[in-house]
Amino acid sequence: MQKESLLIGVDGGATKVSAWEIVYNESNSTFLLGDASSTKSYREIKGYIPDFKPVDLNIQLGERDLKKNTPEELQQEAVYVEACALAINNIVKKTGGTNVLIGIGMPGLKTEDKRGIAVVANGPRMINYSDLLEKRLNSLDIKLAFPVNHLGSDADYCGIGENYSEDGLFRISSNAYYLGGGTGVADAMKLDGEIVTFDNAKAWMAKTWEMKSLEGLSLERITAVGGIQKTYAEIAGKSTENLNTEGIYPLQISGLAKRGEEAAKKTYQIVNRDLASLLYERIVTLNKGWQNLFEFVNPNKPKPNKQHAYLGKVFDTIIIGQRLGELFDSEDGADIVKKPVLSKLNDLIQNSDILADDVKLHYQDLNKIVKTSKLREAPALGAGIDAFLTNKA
Repeated sequence: MQKESLLIGVDGGATKVSAWEIVYNESNSTFLLGDASSTKSYREIKGYIPDFKPVDLNIQLGERDLKKNTPEELQQEAVYVEACALAINNIVKKTGGTNVLIGIGMPGLKTEDKRGIAVVANGPRMINYSDLLEKRLNSLDIKLAFPVNHLGSDADYCGIGENYSEDGLFRISSNAYYLGGGTGVADAMKLDGEIVTFDNAKAWMAKTWEMKSLEGLSLERITAVGGIQKTYAEIAGKSTENLNTEGIYPLQISGLAKRGEEAAKKTYQIVNRDLASLLYERIVTLNKGWQNLFEFVNPNKPKPNKQHAYLGKVFDTIIIGQRLGELFDSEDGADIVKKPVLSKLNDLIQNSDILADDVKLHYQDLNKIVKTSKLREAPALGAGIDAFLTNKA
């Protein structure tokens, strides 16, 4: 990577794309967000399909190698690409930067060349994403230092951001688990001082979206901030569109629960139970291997191995990030979400017939182990860092 390059990290979410200028601090080999940023909602792009429904996950998984798209997916892909191109263009204009280097993090399983999205829970499959984006950027006279090497996992990028930022919690941890919640859920881990991606750990640990809640839904659907709003909408008999119009999001729902509204209270009873169960599963699987605590969304998914290289380990840090972390830190969320989750998690650990007494003792004070991340833009930061490291030579 040439020194004069403009480094941009992109977080491609399910509802919007956020791009940030990323700055490398040579004095301590860390990275930080620059002054320039741009966010584009997909809704503001011409051609956006407001009532788009993702293809069933099991169908997507079955068609993964066929590179199939529906006409609606192709239209929505064009919208997503345009939003990303405009966000990048805004940063280029703000900074006057040239020789642009871009890292992009997006949810979903990638295509074989890692430049497209083959399977995704909350959006369209986008097989040709990088090709289309590069063509659009070229039409905007944006010169790329390198082509997009690969689309990374927004979840992995949360871990990279936490590990290389001055304020990152992975930096001060040897064994840590990160759960970030926004429209979807991001899983990341650091073990024995090294980042271990969930793709590399897939033989023994499942991703959150792969596991099924008691309601028969993906745990991502229950524990993501977007899913919390959907759960409340269903219980309260309202539409998410009306909730958005009224400005009722998980933070507001926690306030309603605190004031005693039954639908809000019931929502967080479900969310808190599944959050605590998810964190317990992570603790157990690291220490003892897979123990069949959850079934899978895909009934054909092979069970993870009980044996792995980190058996006997414990997490010194469990990090709650993104909007889920903000919910934990909020005044209402601390009482309605954080405290009940930690209480339920403590009960699961201390009453476990799987974990040994020394492990239970390690997790006795969860307030010291469970922390909230301050890196709201960890995925974009990690995306830029990955592009920098990939093209460093």
